[in-house]
Amino acid sequence: MITLSHVSKKFGFHEALRDVSFSTKRGEIIGFLGPNGAGKTTTMRIILGILAPTSGSITIEHMSPIAQRMKLLKNVGYLAENNPLYPEMTVEEYLLFIASVKNAELYYDLLYEVGLEDYMHSTISTLSRGYKQRVGLAAAIIGDPDILVLDEPTSGLDPIEQKHIRDFISRLGKEKTIIFSTHILSEVEDIAKRLIIINKGEIVFDGNKPKGKGKVESLFTKIIMAEEHAKKKKRGVRKKIKK
Repeated sequence: MITLSHVSKKFGFHEALRDVSFSTKRGEIIGFLGPNGAGKTTTMRIILGILAPTSGSITIEHMSPIAQRMKLLKNVGYLAENNPLYPEMTVEEYLLFIASVKNAELYYDLLYEVGLEDYMHSTISTLSRGYKQRVGLAAAIIGDPDILVLDEPTSGLDPIEQKHIRDFISRLGKEKTIIFSTHILSEVEDIAKRLIIINKGEIVFDGNKPKGKGKVESLFTKIIMAEEHAKKKKRGVRKKIKK
């Protein structure tokens, strides 16, 4: 459904992504992992057509998210890391607004699915961070898109809220393609089927989630530490050459 082929992205002299390639299938829940600044959010914004790649290509269902963005966005739901909302609106007003933008219906069963049935008439500014995340997630799935891109969907939430959102993502993943980024490795262990690990703009792992408690953390630590060790060793060789 989503295919990135040799995608690179530069911001001035900084190369945020370098030769990134991967593809997804329907029904996959992909945990997109990496340290801060690794390139996760940049990759997600390129998938959504918010940013254009410096080189390489990306297609979603054989269409370009740049050239055919308006057509594609009807079938892609996005929850941004900072979850921009209109705080002066009520939950119902905001979701009706999003539905009108997407030219879709707001089915009130959705409010029950994400646990917002008692907050329909609450002003968004009065909600806790957890409930604001629920509003953002509800907005992302209005129109029943086949693809969901979720950037840190449980960031800053308490354990109960995290579990609620995780369970909901798991249910959605039975029918949709979901890419979600997170720093909570146990979360990936619970709901992801596949891992993609990015470090300093490069894909360093793409494969099935390892089975067993703590195995995701072990794999992540091993790969990132190995990358750091290799880079330090390389820098040491360069210093010797200069001498």
